[in-house]
Amino acid sequence: MPEGDSVWRAAHQLHEALAGQTLTASDFRVPRFATLNLAGWTVAEVVPRGKHLLMRVVSPEDKRLTIHSHLKMEGTWQVYPPGGRWRKPGFTARCVLRTAAADAVGFSLGIVEVVATANEDSIVGFLGPDLLGPDWDLDEAERRVRANPEVPVGVALLDQRNLAGIGNIYRCEACFLSGVHPATPVSGVADVRTMMTDAKQLLEVNLGPGRRVTILNARGMPVGRMAGRPGYWVYGRERQPCLKCGTPIQRGLLGKPNGEEERDIYFCPKCQPAPS
Repeated sequence: MPEGDSVWRAAHQLHEALAGQTLTASDFRVPRFATLNLAGWTVAEVVPRGKHLLMRVVSPEDKRLTIHSHLKMEGTWQVYPPGGRWRKPGFTARCVLRTAAADAVGFSLGIVEVVATANEDSIVGFLGPDLLGPDWDLDEAERRVRANPEVPVGVALLDQRNLAGIGNIYRCEACFLSGVHPATPVSGVADVRTMMTDAKQLLEVNLGPGRRVTILNARGMPVGRMAGRPGYWVYGRERQPCLKCGTPIQRGLLGKPNGEEERDIYFCPKCQPAPS
């Protein structure tokens, strides 16, 4: 799944390219919407909601629809000049939107659908507070996480129904910064709020250009972008030394109690002791 900062950047790129522009053509390459023609509709705005992209369009008669997309594992939106040559194979395109100023192409999108804007809650209403959105509510996010005390905290942080925007990278890094093993039950975590606050800070630091990093200095500025410096504390660093204690980082799997949706986790066995 994409991280919330990736979706935020994609939404803002699309908004800058399309907002206020009239669609000259639309091409939905999914069976359900293959005949839908939005030519003549105007793009009002493109906004992120957690890991979801919502493109709101308005017809000349003031009808309002939302093009909803989710990147899943491999999806991406790319913006080209009108008629520009695509950088990805055409057969992977799922949605093509053209204006006089730009072409926007969604490749390998996990979800593409169109709903009435008034019905957006039917597709994103289940999401918890958005770490990068105006609805962010730390108290509500903590309430949702603590509502299931037996769930591993690494699973709870990844559950978009609790809080929206954290992906596997940020859950691993937030757990490390708090010295908590991701498999620790929520009931065994004294300070969930700090973990979520750390994740929010890391997401916000990575909204600009440059590679994603999670190593910040005392002023909250990223230092992992310096040449030769690791970008992450633990994520993707299996067998490499912990940057705090030198112990080799370990990789494991963590999923729901019923064994579904297992994902890689990275942790320092010394800084983050496994729950007994």
